[in-house]
Amino acid sequence: MRRLVVFNMVSLDGYFVDAHGDMTWAHANPADAEWNTFVSGNAQGGGVLLFGRKTYEMMASFWPTPAALQANPVVAERMNALPKVVFSRTLDKATWRNTTLVRDDPASAVRRMKGEPGDDMVILGSGSIVSRLTGQSLIDEYQIVVIPVILGRGRTMFDGVEKQTRVKLIDTRRFGNGNVLLRYQPLS
Repeated sequence: MRRLVVFNMVSLDGYFVDAHGDMTWAHANPADAEWNTFVSGNAQGGGVLLFGRKTYEMMASFWPTPAALQANPVVAERMNALPKVVFSRTLDKATWRNTTLVRDDPASAVRRMKGEPGDDMVILGSGSIVSRLTGQSLIDEYQIVVIPVILGRGRTMFDGVEKQTRVKLIDTRRFGNGNVLLRYQPLS
């Protein structure tokens, strides 16, 4: 059975986007060789990337560009090459290479995809998708990077979750730039 992992960055006060829906604060930390190696290594993994419309549009506007290839060639190559799924009822088409547009309910689609053969799936950003799938107990692991910044206001990736979901910490990793990776699995 395919696994579904969430990989997101959050502020110290728990927001994955600021009050204006912006995520650039997550990439403003000073350069750190260990963090850069981790990001490049993480991009080398296989899998299917899952996005909601907003995150898809943001990613599709950056990763296929020459600026992305210059800024981080390893990550850009993988982001463009990996298969991608965007959940949206409003997009007319998905033009980023290797992207499938899914108009079905995300929970139903993910339930079906988890039962199919293939690589694991990773959600990047996409708070509304994360909250829906958390509420349906479809996420197998949460990989949360805490960025050392306090935003004061914003939106959590769990807005709208109605039932309590208990998780257990399975790993931590601290980086020189102050970022901390926390890995959690839901308790049964």
